[in-house]
Amino acid sequence: MTEFKAPVEDILFSLDAVAGASRLPDWDGELAGEIIGHFAAFAEGVLAPLNAVGDAEGCRIVDGRVVMPDGFRDAFAQLAEGGWQGLTAPEDFGGMGLSPVIGAAVSEIFSGANHAMQMVCGLVPGAIATLLHYGSEDQQQRWIAPLSAGTTLSTMCLTEPDAGSDLGRIRTRANRDGDNWRLSGEKIFISGGDQDLSDNILHLVLARTGEAASGIRGLSLFLCDRESAGETIKITRIEEKLGLHASPTCQMVFDATPAELIGAEGEGLKAMFTVMNHARIDVALQGTAHAARAGHIAASYVDERRQGRKADGSPAVLSDHADVRRMLDEQQALALGSRAMCHIALVEMALGEKPELVDFLTPVCKLFASEAGIKAADLGIQVLGGYGYLTEYGLSQVWRDARITAIYEGANGIHALTIAGRGLRFKDGAGADAFTALVEQLADGDAEIASLAKIWNQWRGKLLAAEDPAPLANVFARLTAVLYYRAVWTRIAAAGASGPDTAKLQRLKDHVLAAPLPVRLP
Repeated sequence: MTEFKAPVEDILFSLDAVAGASRLPDWDGELAGEIIGHFAAFAEGVLAPLNAVGDAEGCRIVDGRVVMPDGFRDAFAQLAEGGWQGLTAPEDFGGMGLSPVIGAAVSEIFSGANHAMQMVCGLVPGAIATLLHYGSEDQQQRWIAPLSAGTTLSTMCLTEPDAGSDLGRIRTRANRDGDNWRLSGEKIFISGGDQDLSDNILHLVLARTGEAASGIRGLSLFLCDRESAGETIKITRIEEKLGLHASPTCQMVFDATPAELIGAEGEGLKAMFTVMNHARIDVALQGTAHAARAGHIAASYVDERRQGRKADGSPAVLSDHADVRRMLDEQQALALGSRAMCHIALVEMALGEKPELVDFLTPVCKLFASEAGIKAADLGIQVLGGYGYLTEYGLSQVWRDARITAIYEGANGIHALTIAGRGLRFKDGAGADAFTALVEQLADGDAEIASLAKIWNQWRGKLLAAEDPAPLANVFARLTAVLYYRAVWTRIAAAGASGPDTAKLQRLKDHVLAAPLPVRLP
């Protein structure tokens, strides 16, 4: 199996030369490089070797508690001891207080090395952000420090058997108990709902405080924890999944579980979106991580594998064949392009000057990058042929683990509806206007991008005029993603024009721009 190699140079190039992280007031490029490089070494030496082990062994329930695969507890102890769980948490609460953009780079490397373990650890920054935005001072004091230290991990409890994407159907009930509350109901698909890595688990639970017919307006957000809950939280099963075998996806029953309200009653969804928006960009970078990993495995293989002959009759290796080179180029383009798409959104999020643009870009990044990871993994299997179909080279696990990214944190079809609906109409289309301006800035006068942007604006007008944009949402969302992707690649090629990879980046840009469009003229 090809050993994991973190794409540190590509990440730093994307942050600096493409996304312009230096615009951030607290950005220190040299420090960022040191931190990202340090985590990369940890991921390569400690986290990645457990990836296949965890996939083969999986998780199990013993006496009502989840037991993680061999080696995971020790690896997490090292992760926590290194301060990585509190990387972006405020220093006042024991964190490092570093930029969330650095946190995103670390998260991508974590996902590439061991996605299953990253899933168990990765909700902590979103939980801390939720506490900072909506938690009381007492809640912040009690919970942010343990989350930063790694003694506590966190979950996000939304989904129920009859309430997946339609959160208005949630039936888990919160009932008053003096000054506090008690939760009763069932949640499913809870990543890290239980584990034996941390001393405690903080659950963020969306539950109903209003009438049964109150829809999302009757939902509130609550905190409860494993230690205080005792037997009132039961783990009834771990789901058997296609991938992420070492990430325990739990079914949980709350039985009069003591809980605290976080934020205002009836505004649970608003508070929960703080976690969800963080998670959606994180999922996009999971897709990028899988694209990069699949590309690395394939590229490492093709120069070794003999296959056929060259035109002059001499023996050929796989990389000598045009169709193989095409697939390798596609993998590289997807990894570099989707990463830059996410980084641009993350830098804008950190700047805080264009919230409507960030709101528009988030579902675009989630949709495109998640599917980029799946496609690159599929291409990697094809490049290796029969060996790609075996487990030996790890591509089957990459594909299996990547596949969920197009489903969780909002299925991609829902994000397409968001782009075509709210994305075009919210605040009179301010987000779409900001997107148009961003594309123009990235393209810097490129005629091909300008032509595609014109087509996109025609489609925008068509959807705004439509009584129901839903039938056109998928095709419009994909056109939006392709426009952003191609504009980003124009920036990537320009940014690398004076560097050592000039020829490669120009070749990849040409490859991207030569692909057929997903739509016709409206």
